[in-house]
Amino acid sequence: MNKFYNETLHRLKTTVNELEVEADCSIQRIEAVILLIVECLSELKEYVLKTGFSDEGEEIRFFKHQKPTIVAKLIYYNAVYKIEAKRPYGGKEVLEEYFNKELSKLKRVFDNNMAFYSYYRTDSTYLDHTYFVRGKHNVQLSLDTFYFETDHSFSTSHDYKVAKIIANDLIQDYLEDQLSKTATSDKPTTLHWTGSKTALTELIYALHSQGIFNNANADIKPIVKVFESTFNVDLGDFYHTFLELKSRKMNRTKFLDSLKESLIKKMDEQDGR
Repeated sequence: MNKFYNETLHRLKTTVNELEVEADCSIQRIEAVILLIVECLSELKEYVLKTGFSDEGEEIRFFKHQKPTIVAKLIYYNAVYKIEAKRPYGGKEVLEEYFNKELSKLKRVFDNNMAFYSYYRTDSTYLDHTYFVRGKHNVQLSLDTFYFETDHSFSTSHDYKVAKIIANDLIQDYLEDQLSKTATSDKPTTLHWTGSKTALTELIYALHSQGIFNNANADIKPIVKVFESTFNVDLGDFYHTFLELKSRKMNRTKFLDSLKESLIKKMDEQDGR
């Protein structure tokens, strides 16, 4: 199960990154990503129903961690699609009001599911056998009506709730980023990237591979956009640049290696060595 899941997730992330580079219209890109995630979930469901799980622990791990990671991406992209499709025309105040209303919706979801949020956030496990094992639902746990309409062969009572938690974190980050852009749209940055674009691409992919943005759930495209905006640089077809980095026969991390050498040198100089 782990091998198939990891391969599916890797393929999904890779294709999403490619779509973000190739599609000019963000709405069209999001539509393509949504269809891709639905396809991946269908493949995952087929595999689960065919092979099953080796034990209850593997089933819990799948429905508590693995499936929600992919479903969260579907919820996130679908939410962003709706937000962008309904984005109002207007100035700063109109947009700020719109994005703040969307943030308020997330808070209501949190308020209505506070007990389970606490259970999940604290890494509790004492109810995992009920929450994340198929056929173990308990009506007294205030289940969403949505659960009763799902395919119980591929769903538990709370795996979708976990996906919502993960997705809402991403949606919140997205909305706060939009608010920040709205507030600072008339304040140009004074910082300019004066190194090579290849070097910056190498740095961005290194940070992304380390998973330091949004608990490793951020896609590469929005990260690139932040760097481009912050440092007044256009990285163009950064995915193609990354492919060129990968194809280097020697020293594929030339810029990162030089950063390490420069930092160590500076430390040594300040230490008086």
